[in-house]
Amino acid sequence: MDRRNFLKSSVATAAATAVLAELTSTQVHAQEAKAEAGAGDGRAEVVAVRNGSAVAMFRKGIAALGGMTAFVKPGQKVVVKPNIGWDRTPEQAANTNPELVAEIVRQALAAGAAQVQVFDHTCNEWKSCYRNSGIEAAVVAAGGKMLSAHDEKLHYVEKSCPQAISMKTAKIHQAIVDADVFINVPVLKHHGGAKMTAAMKNFLGIFWDRSFMHKNNLPQCIADCALYRRPDLNVVDAYRIVVANGPRGKVAEDIRELRYQLLSRDIVAIDAMATKVIGYELAQVPYIALAANAGLGVADFSRISVTRLEA
Repeated sequence: MDRRNFLKSSVATAAATAVLAELTSTQVHAQEAKAEAGAGDGRAEVVAVRNGSAVAMFRKGIAALGGMTAFVKPGQKVVVKPNIGWDRTPEQAANTNPELVAEIVRQALAAGAAQVQVFDHTCNEWKSCYRNSGIEAAVVAAGGKMLSAHDEKLHYVEKSCPQAISMKTAKIHQAIVDADVFINVPVLKHHGGAKMTAAMKNFLGIFWDRSFMHKNNLPQCIADCALYRRPDLNVVDAYRIVVANGPRGKVAEDIRELRYQLLSRDIVAIDAMATKVIGYELAQVPYIALAANAGLGVADFSRISVTRLEA
């Protein structure tokens, strides 16, 4: 099929297919896989894994980054932040894949973590979100602990961030403040306000006042959020993604199954690469450039080393 006609047939499907075709290489550059984001010549490392279960892809991807022991040391307190914002089932793709979250919990505990806590400040009623997403049951079975995030006085502490532009003070979940290791695990999807949900947008679930962000330059607030606490590891779940009517999706046609996953220490680089997966131009997601300008990571594709793997 002629490429132009193919692109016209379906923007979302074409974009996803193009990325999967782009990532066909199975060659692993070991020296790049071990490089930390921003190290050496200022390049960022992103691992891209495709064609496996969520668990298999994570195992392959984390191994390329040196294994979970490169991130979690014995006795440390670990917080895992997935997207659990919506009262949706795993098949509806609005939340992070529960099998992926459970595997991260298992590996963190195996690496010697003293405890692994999981939470999200949900948009729908939190108990229903935790239950129907499948994440609560998966986390508990893996040995982790679910935390609530619905009580402003009980769960949040006010912090300031002088480097921020729009959000210089904010109430952030106490677990993030106390954690030795922060693992950020969003699901990739379309978002009506921010254009795309990925690693940085997932930060809205660790703060109390989302309404402030939506009313005060949302892209800048998203970039500001990441200044409060940089994740030690970002894992973008793109096993199933919502490509329209996000962040929840409305009909089955809004969902694409890609069987894809991204991993990186660099929150900006991983979001930049996520635009390729979902099929957007970088300029369509303005908070990425804002975060790069704030020194949070690399948005220049020429400075992002991608290790491509098959699960």
